[in-house]
Amino acid sequence: MQMAPQMGYDRAITVFSPDGRLFQVEYAREAVKRGTTAVGVKAVDGVVLLVDKRVTSKLLVAESIEKIFQIDDHMGAATSGLVADARALIDRARVEAQVNKVSYDEPIGVEVLSKKICDFKQTYTQYGGVRPFGTALLIAGVEDSEARLFETDPSGALLEYNATGIGAGRPEVMEVFEEKYTSDIKLDEAIILGLEALHNTTEGRFDASTIEVGVVELESKQFKKLEPQEVADYVQKVLDAHSDDDDSDEESSDEVVESQDEDAEE
Repeated sequence: MQMAPQMGYDRAITVFSPDGRLFQVEYAREAVKRGTTAVGVKAVDGVVLLVDKRVTSKLLVAESIEKIFQIDDHMGAATSGLVADARALIDRARVEAQVNKVSYDEPIGVEVLSKKICDFKQTYTQYGGVRPFGTALLIAGVEDSEARLFETDPSGALLEYNATGIGAGRPEVMEVFEEKYTSDIKLDEAIILGLEALHNTTEGRFDASTIEVGVVELESKQFKKLEPQEVADYVQKVLDAHSDDDDSDEESSDEVVESQDEDAEE
């Protein structure tokens, strides 16, 4: 029996296929694509991270699922993919942040930390006996009076965005951001925009109890998670807006039907 062409090239992380691919890294990216949707939005006065925790059972305590983590006073991260892998990376990021503070007596830069994490992830794509991290991180923070938002990839690639998403709902999220994001957006508006993007991925199952929101304000340079009631208020605004849109669509469709009936009578 003839084996598929890629068989053998996906057995070890150190082996390239003839067309220049590392299959284990691609499989790690697939783990991210199957993960919960996380989004980040940069505003003129801060940056926000949002995650839909996708609670699959009413017996599960939603608060026990953590997808947004604080790294340092001025920085946080959202994850998608294998949560255990993400926790290991978050722990390393926290250590790097504290080492920088002890060594240089200043907070670590968001870009510097993101590169350190990506360098660490890259080493797990180059040596035998290990596997890539099956998780992607959105790292958001404030440095030099500027909000920064970075996306890390299982391969160790690093990209900076104004607004982006990771996980299963990334295509729908990016479609919303491409259409509605503006560079002069305020933090409150960024939270609403992020929730609208998540709403597009939930297929109607949109509940404040499963949404986690973290923000870093430019003025205070402090990372914080929003309280459940604050999240519920923002979610209600999004639901009300979509309810109004549905009502207007129904009214317009009724008007079309009435005009068609009038034309038919004439």
